[in-house]
This record gives sequence, structure tokens and C-alpha cells, in this order.
Amino acid sequence: MTAPANRDRRLWPANARVALRSLGAQPGLAVVDGTPATLSRSVTDLMTAPDGRRDRQLLLGHPVKVIEDRAGWSFIQASDGYVGYVPSDRLTTGAVPTHRVGALATHAYAAEDLKSPDVMQLPFGTRLQVLDERRHFFETPQGFVPKKHLRPLDRPFTSPATIAQLHFGVPYLWGGNSTRGLDCSGLITAALTACDIPCPGDADLQENALGERLAPDAPLQRGDIIFWRGHVGMMVDEDTLIHANGNAMAVTYEPLANAILRIRTVEASEVTSRRRIPGLAV
Repeated sequence: MTAPANRDRRLWPANARVALRSLGAQPGLAVVDGTPATLSRSVTDLMTAPDGRRDRQLLLGHPVKVIEDRAGWSFIQASDGYVGYVPSDRLTTGAVPTHRVGALATHAYAAEDLKSPDVMQLPFGTRLQVLDERRHFFETPQGFVPKKHLRPLDRPFTSPATIAQLHFGVPYLWGGNSTRGLDCSGLITAALTACDIPCPGDADLQENALGERLAPDAPLQRGDIIFWRGHVGMMVDEDTLIHANGNAMAVTYEPLANAILRIRTVEASEVTSRRRIPGLAV
């Protein structure tokens, strides 16, 4: 199904065969309610088509709605509205996450012993269901996870800039959304989602949805978000930007003035907006 020009493919929950009921009647398409599920692997690519290219990534425990399951691939809608395809065997039903990984990364172990085999690597933001609490570990369906690395979902972080800084040095990966690798919008998504602030998946969508526009000459502060065409970063103070960028191939700090000049020179792009999310802890 080719989305009409006024329909964003990334957010249109219909393909050539089915559509979510929220769209209303769609000629020639079966209308479905969708089935709740969660991701069952540490990191899963969300693709444009079965065996297509990566659009974004989803982490273990991320809630989705399955619109269609066909030939080993599921057409899904993620919690932020983004749609795409994932292998069906990477989805599970019935899991109710209670905690999130609040460290840069951790491991699930086979036993309640840090010397036991590690069975799964878990990036920051992974959502897990805690089954039992032990002295130093939480028991989860994936294995035993150090208690110090998990945080209850009902205790979100409060400073997106602090979460962005946690990702300093993470390698750049186009479409990436984990501490294994992420891109500019992935860094903003990680920072805001950890604070329970709804955040779309791509920079252009974020620019249209996040916070309040600042005047070009307004003083900047920690947590402000700076947008270019196809790029985004977050201020850690009034002068310094943190962003995942292809220039360094990593999440780096850069004086905002330097970033503006470099992007203007190399990409002929100017800042398109500066935005502030009200009420943030800075």
C-alpha cells in the first residue's frame, strides 16, 4: 500500500491488506483491532517491509499492537505510533513489565550469582517483568538481573539531559535506539522516554511535537532541544550540545556555536528551531 502524500508512511497503521480500526473503514482492507504484545529480544529492528531496511529499533519489553501476522513477519504499531515490520518470533504476549534497566547496560544471568553464565545483554531502557526479589538480584523471565541496575517503571527519571549524558560515547548507528548504537533522534527518544515524556521516533516528528518554541535569541538552558533539517541535539548547559552525530560517529559533546558553524559549512543547514519542554528538572 502506497500512502497518499498527506499520510506519513511511518505513522499510517495500514498496509496492502489490513488497517487498524482507528482509521475507520478503508476500501479493500480488512479492519482489525490489533493484538497487544511486547518485544522479546534485547534489540529488534523495526523495518519498512519484511526484510526491508531499518527505520527505528525497539527494546525488550516495548509494548506494541500487532496489526497483521503473516509469513513470519508482524506488521506492528509501536507505543509512539510508529509502524513497521518485525519478525513474529520476536514478539510475546502476556508479559507485564514492572521495571526498566536504569544503567547504561546490564546482563541477565543464569543463576543468582555474578559468576554464572550471562544469558542476555540488556541495554538501558529495556523493560522487564520482575518475578521475585533476592538479596542482590531480581529474578525475571530472562534470568537474574542485578538489583542495582533496575528501576521501577513507576519511578521515571526526571532529567532528560542527565540520561542523554549517560549515553556519552555510544557509537552512532543510523536508526539505532539503544546503547549498542543510536542516532540523533534515538538519543532524544532515550532521554525523554526514560522520563516518561512521550517522544516520536524521528527528528522531524520530534520537532513538531516536543515542547515550546523558543525565540532565536532566547537564552538556552540545560534540556533545551536544538533542531536542524534532519538532525537534533540537546543542551547540557547554555553553551554545550550533546548529540549523536555522523561526524564523530558517536554521542559527543560539542559547543553549540561550533556545531552551528560546522553544520552550516558541511551540510548547508541552519538551525530550524529551539524548543523547551516545560517543567523539566535540569
